[in-house]
This record gives sequence, C-alpha cells and structure tokens, in this order.
Amino acid sequence: MKNIDLFDKMKMSNSDLGKYQKVAEGYLIFPKLEGEIGPIMKFRGKEVLNWSLNNYIGLANHPEVRKADADAAKEWGLAYPMGARMMSGQTKYHEELEQKLADFVKKERGYLLNFGYQGILSIIDTLLSRNDIAVYDSDSHASILDGLRLHMGKRLVYQHNDMESLEKQLERATKLATERGGGILVVTEGVFGMEGDLGNLKAITDLKDKFNFRLLIDDAHGMGTMGATGAGTDEHFGVQDKVDVYFGTFAKSMAGIGAFVAGKTEIVDFLKYNMRSQMFAKSLPMPMVIGALKRLELLIGHPELREKLWIIVNAIQKGLKEAGLNLGKTESPVTPVFFEGNVAQGTNALVDLRENYGIFTSIVVYPVVPKGTVMLRIIPTADHTLEHVERTVAAFKEVSAKLKAGEYDADEVTLDIK
Repeated sequence: MKNIDLFDKMKMSNSDLGKYQKVAEGYLIFPKLEGEIGPIMKFRGKEVLNWSLNNYIGLANHPEVRKADADAAKEWGLAYPMGARMMSGQTKYHEELEQKLADFVKKERGYLLNFGYQGILSIIDTLLSRNDIAVYDSDSHASILDGLRLHMGKRLVYQHNDMESLEKQLERATKLATERGGGILVVTEGVFGMEGDLGNLKAITDLKDKFNFRLLIDDAHGMGTMGATGAGTDEHFGVQDKVDVYFGTFAKSMAGIGAFVAGKTEIVDFLKYNMRSQMFAKSLPMPMVIGALKRLELLIGHPELREKLWIIVNAIQKGLKEAGLNLGKTESPVTPVFFEGNVAQGTNALVDLRENYGIFTSIVVYPVVPKGTVMLRIIPTADHTLEHVERTVAAFKEVSAKLKAGEYDADEVTLDIK
C-alpha cells in the first residue's frame, strides 16, 4: 500500500472547528474586535456590547496599568533581558514578582512562566516520570490534556467532579504506583473555564487522609476572582495548605501575558531546573514583568475591583435565570447560557444577537458541549454596568423565545449577514 503525502490529510479532513472555516472565519472564528479594550468595542464597523474579554477586574485599560506598561516599555524596551533566565535573563524584578505572587497565594516560592498554556503543560510533563500515575478530571482544559499526553506513564481519568469516580481511580492508581515504585499526581481546575463550575477541592483534599497523592490545580479563572482576597479557588474552599502545586495565569484577572507556579521551595526549585520549556526559552520581557507587578498591586490593594465584578456577575446570572435561561452549574464569573439546538440554530441565534441586538459573545459547540446543545459564554467584568446587564438579559430572553419558536431553524451553518 502506498503511503500518502503528509499534507494530503489537510484536504481529506479537518478539525471540528476547521470544517466551518469557509463560512465562519472572520465572524464566528477569528473575529476582529477593534477599539479600546472594554465593554463597548467595534465589530465589523458597528459598536457592540462585548461579553468576551479576559479582563475580569478591569485592569486592561486601568490608567495605572497603562502608565506602568508604557513607562516600562520606554525604559527597558521589549528585548530586555536578552536570553533564558538560567543563562542571562535573570533580574531582580522577575524574582520580586515571583515572591509577591507566592506570598499572595500563601505558598513558599513562586516561579514565573512565559505563557499559561505552555506553563501548565510543562509543569505536568516535568513533575511526572514514567513510573508515576496521573489522575485527572475529564473536563480538564486542553493544555492539561496536552501535558498528560507527554506523560509516558499511566494516566487515569475520573468523571467530572465525581468524587466516587475519583476514589475508584485513586484505588487503581495506588495499586499501579505501588507496583511501579512511583507516585500519584491528581490534576484539576479550580474554576472550569467553559461551564464555570468549581473543582471540588474540599472533597479532593479530604481524600488525602485516605490516599497518598499530590494535588496540582490550574486556577487560571480563579486567581483574582475567587476567595476572600482573590487568592483563588483553594482560598474559597479554605484548603490552600492542602494544594501542593498552584498554577495561575496573568491572562484573565491580570489582563496580561505570562503565568506562574507556586508551592514549597523544593518543588519550585525542581521545576526551575527541569522545566525544559522555561530553561531553553527567552525570559519574560521586562515590560510584562513590571506591568504584572502593577497589576498584582492593584489586584491585592483594591478589593473594590473584585467586588464590582461580583456585583455584575450576580446581577447578570440572577437576571438570566429569572428569564428562564439555563446557566448550568456555574459558581464563578464564567456565565454559560445553554440552548437546545444544533450548530446551525445556535449560529443563527448568535448572528441575531450580534447584528440586531449589538451583543457580542462567543459560541461553544460540540465536542466541547454535547450534540444537540449550544452554549453562548458570557464573561462579566468589573467594567460592565448594570445597564449593560439589563440590556443583555432582555436580548437573551428574546433570542431564547425566537429559538423555541423555530425562527432560527436550519440544518447547515450559513452566515446570511448584510
């Protein structure tokens, strides 16, 4: 049998999203939002009320943040420091940011990472040897799954937030780890970024009394939004001392680029000297480090920003529920709105929201959600207002009624946009 050309598969098949490329690119996929980052932006030349920003507490355009970013870029440029941190890219500002992050999340030490996706993937890869067993939540983010795929040992999945399933997998993992002379790492998210529910950290950490494992949480959506001080989902549950490895990103609440990992000193030191993606990568540029220091200062010193976020979160979630809409099990700012329907119906509803109501949000379809379900995801921020909430609830209520009445019925995705 003749082998195919490597690139022939690009013509024969495509990803679940890629198959919509011809009709959806530039509108549903890779849309271009323009203007100042905030609730009101422009999409295809029209003003829209934007609910699709990673800017939970409103730091993206905060005047102190903008000034810190600009001053740092002017003083240092975007190239400094030149080189990987292990060789020539270390500065006192990198070290200062690491320790302040660690102190904030109640850990001994922290370590800066260039990107969130790369970071969590590399942490998992570095912590696990071929003799170790990984146990992870079935709804874990793609970055976690990619890290687990690098693991050359055994990996076991438990049903999403199902503690009975987790316990069964821990029993299996304990047997396997004992046979191989390895350890066990449990991986979960603090806030699940698509549906907004929380990892059951209290129940998971309680299982430490019965099983010998270490716990890594990816708290990308929890840091800055959850807990009494915004220190994360483990603070929310009161289990910070039972989380062994804490991962947070700057991309959500801190409206920046970069990430960090925190834990006991020996864990962080091990990661520093073994994470190949950091050891052989250029250091995080100085403006991003200085900018992150300012963002962290505001996150910690201005709890009113988080309080404003939660005013908006509570208002929009309450309004949507009272309007009869299904928000699933969210317990966080992430606000999914579920509709029954196929991808084409959901697409038509989204187009109506954008074109006729001026509401911009994102659509999520199979395989992220089950077939026959469409999810529109709303991300509230501290910059939104109660008037924005009222307008959005009214629009979603009308669109939901149209969907039930069959006004969006279609079998194929086609964008009829004037």
